[in-house]
Amino acid sequence: MEKLKSMVPDALKEVMTRDLVDPERCVCGKNKDAALDAKQKGNRCFSTADFSGALTFYSQALILAPFDARDKDKNLVSVLYVNRAVVLYKLGFKIECLRDCNRALQISPGYAKAWYWRGKINASSENYEDAMADLHVANLMETSLGGKRQIEGEMKILQVQFTRTSGSSTQHDENIFRISDEPHEGKVKSIVMPHKGRGMASTGEIPPSYLVHSEEPYAAVILKNCRDRYCHYCFNELPVDVVPCSSCAIPRYCSEHCQLKAGGGRTRNNLEEVGLHVEVPIEIENHIRKVASENGEENILEHFPEHRHECLDANWPAVLPHEVVLAGQVVVKSLVQRRDLVEIKALDLSYSYTELAVEVKLELCIYAIVLLVCLQHSLSLELPVNPYFLHQVIIIMCQIRLNSMAIIRMKSSDLNAPQNPHRKFSSSEGASASTIEQVSVGQAIYAVGSLFNHSCRPNIHAYFLARTLFIRTTELVEAGCSLELSYGPQVGQWNCQDRLKFLEEKYYFQCQCRSCSVVNLSDLVLSAFHCVHPHCSGIVLDTFDIKSETDKLKQSRHAGDIYSLEPYVQVEKLGDLYAGELDHSALEKSYSSLRASVGYCLKCGSRCDLQSSRLMVSKALGNIKRLRDEIARKELSSSLLSKALESLDQLRKMLHAYNKSIAEAEDSIAQAFCFIGEVQGAMEHCKSSIQILEKLYSPDHVVIGYELVKLLSIQLSLGDVAAGETLNRLCIIFEHHYGSHAAVVFPYLRSFKREARKLCEVEDS
Repeated sequence: MEKLKSMVPDALKEVMTRDLVDPERCVCGKNKDAALDAKQKGNRCFSTADFSGALTFYSQALILAPFDARDKDKNLVSVLYVNRAVVLYKLGFKIECLRDCNRALQISPGYAKAWYWRGKINASSENYEDAMADLHVANLMETSLGGKRQIEGEMKILQVQFTRTSGSSTQHDENIFRISDEPHEGKVKSIVMPHKGRGMASTGEIPPSYLVHSEEPYAAVILKNCRDRYCHYCFNELPVDVVPCSSCAIPRYCSEHCQLKAGGGRTRNNLEEVGLHVEVPIEIENHIRKVASENGEENILEHFPEHRHECLDANWPAVLPHEVVLAGQVVVKSLVQRRDLVEIKALDLSYSYTELAVEVKLELCIYAIVLLVCLQHSLSLELPVNPYFLHQVIIIMCQIRLNSMAIIRMKSSDLNAPQNPHRKFSSSEGASASTIEQVSVGQAIYAVGSLFNHSCRPNIHAYFLARTLFIRTTELVEAGCSLELSYGPQVGQWNCQDRLKFLEEKYYFQCQCRSCSVVNLSDLVLSAFHCVHPHCSGIVLDTFDIKSETDKLKQSRHAGDIYSLEPYVQVEKLGDLYAGELDHSALEKSYSSLRASVGYCLKCGSRCDLQSSRLMVSKALGNIKRLRDEIARKELSSSLLSKALESLDQLRKMLHAYNKSIAEAEDSIAQAFCFIGEVQGAMEHCKSSIQILEKLYSPDHVVIGYELVKLLSIQLSLGDVAAGETLNRLCIIFEHHYGSHAAVVFPYLRSFKREARKLCEVEDS
């Protein structure tokens, strides 16, 4: 460690850290002038009825405005909240408008304009009692005669609409999930396994879709490319009324709840400073206190404020890699939990420092030095940059590299709306395949969740609600069986060689799961060629596939394993891939005869000219890629679509029927047909793609569920009553992997169910 440290000159350390911690060089701090400039731009947009532009500039101004800045005689932040509330009112965002009015009043309880607009939004939501109270307070706070006359006019109009029915302010659930099922922790235990180290296993038989574990992160950080779109604490998508940190310009939050939990500042002012010009009834005074008080803060005070040490006039939290920022959270939490603030303790997780290249070790050493210096500034502590502290920080960064999890959000690429619960599907509006994309939005360390080992054919499924990790079984798990999830690559997604390479380079282990040790037909057909005889369904392997599958046979023979195919890849499930059962002795014999050369059919032994086949396949895939590129640019020529269809025919002739490239080409052409409104053709190609993927994965794999979303959206656009059957299958798959949380992870399922039900009613009538 000393040798690595000595390789970093002191002058370089000073240069590296000066720009990261010097307040004079900070570009992430609050800036009143920039906030006022953004406010003026928002005002100009509002005056021309460009409410979307005004919303953008007012939100930008809120992020930049210092909490104590004044705009004439008012608090600048409260003025901006009210301005944005008015824009949200104009755009029809009632709940968001009410929340911004409340935020302004929590800062400036005597702000008449905030009370006025709160009354307006409550009146439009038929919360007449609250609306009358709001306007009454606004009238008391308003000092100008013109303003009082306007408010009194609104109160007269409202009095006509007012009824004896007690109204109440609209309440909004601030991303707090109410989970109906609890994990059954007694079903799992920590074990030590040969070649894998620590892991988790079942203590008894566990049925499918069983919630075996849930956990909050030890530390979590948002990815840089997601900072403008996702909450920096719960990682949910940001609403239009984004809440900034009150002390710096880095984080954005979806609510005050997340802001306070992250340590992003408070907004409460002293209510005793509210000046009332006249004596008010006690119920009105209570109304003011109720609205202008922050709720739930008491339950947050004990929570570790992971952003607070980053929330200073410094650039390092925004500039350093997110893994280093995450390591900073772990270091600070370790210091706080130990309470002595003089010792860092690495996590009780595995790490692979010795396997790292020298240049990687030097990089980690540099980052450790920089992080310690930055934390010295943030915590005002003398954290010594000595071998012990450096060693602990480097180990923490190694543990993060090896054990951290990507927090995933499901996102639809169809902006027209599977995510819009009010979407109407009709063929008259054209069609678009609703594709689901898994987006990595954050990185987190889970103390127990990190202990689950990897398998390329996992028996558990991990997903996230807000920051919380949930793990469910995807199949029946026998007592004593290892519970394993996928670290990324799975059977059906990548071939064996690519999976092994990825896992070794990223996680420093040679995968020995059954799918990487025993021959399975999914790996065989994933990138296989077609036999030269059109009616032969045999597999023709390329060089790399031959090598990886032969290595499996060698490992199996060395281990004394019985050469039996796994249940999920039995030959009969792949149609007439072979005539009758294929035993491993026959397969091994085929391999033995092909070790000297490549390109022979494993069924009939015919030779395929792979060199010319590769060229033709490459040309065909190039046309398919150009098709995808044009669709992404929202432009598509009929000539390119024709070429893509010809290329698909070429791929069907040259590649095995279950080659994944054909499935991807079918999917691309389905999207092209959707783009031009040829819904029937889109549906047929989408079905063909799914049929192939079912062979590569399994019919109930979660990936098939994602693909069924595409098919279902097309069927609903077409008015096909078969959408009901597709929906039922989709719901079964999602509930199998997400349990009672399926409707939370995929909120548009309700919309799909409603539309499918309408189709069935039309068919019955």
